[in-house]
Amino acid sequence: MLLLFDIDCTLVDTGGAGMGALSEAALEVFGSEGPPLDLAGSTDSGIVRGLFDHFKLPYDAALEEKFYQVYLPKLERNLDDSSFGGKVLAGVPDLIVRLEDEGHTLGLMTGNIERGGVIKSSHYGLAGHFAFGSYGDDHWDRNKLGPIALARAEAATGKSFAPDEILVIGDTPKDVACAHAFGVKCVAVATGAFNEEQLNACGADRVVSDLVDFAL
Repeated sequence: MLLLFDIDCTLVDTGGAGMGALSEAALEVFGSEGPPLDLAGSTDSGIVRGLFDHFKLPYDAALEEKFYQVYLPKLERNLDDSSFGGKVLAGVPDLIVRLEDEGHTLGLMTGNIERGGVIKSSHYGLAGHFAFGSYGDDHWDRNKLGPIALARAEAATGKSFAPDEILVIGDTPKDVACAHAFGVKCVAVATGAFNEEQLNACGADRVVSDLVDFAL
């Protein structure tokens, strides 16, 4: 199977390191932190577009890139700061190794821009397990990321994956919607901001409390 994982609150919990870096970057680039940021399943590029709207600015690709250039070093600094208490979530390392041993193909499908996703997955020792993915700078609309991840998976492996051979694993209703947008199932894990009842209510195909002892 092809298994596409979200990063934040599915594989790792940065303890607010990412949120802090985004807010600091907004303050430096736009002069204010702006509105409260909804990070649960959002794409980084969607968040930045929301900041343009909030500050009544036309979209500017150069300014968006400037935002990322400010954000990424702050993200690295925060991840290295033990006071945030970031961690790999319970069960994740063993699960990844077991899935690889079983012959499954692993990829990422995350709202992080690719550079941010690499920083996070590398910091927590997970990067070597994910050779491809789709990211928040591939499209600001998370529902557009599924076909991109699938195309990259097929290019990387030389295999074709039917919809019933693909599974998305995430922690938010937006992960569920993203999976369903390209016709595949989603396992929702209640390790983020949404509990099992909320994840069931949003139409997840399966809900688990965490990834400890998770089996397909």
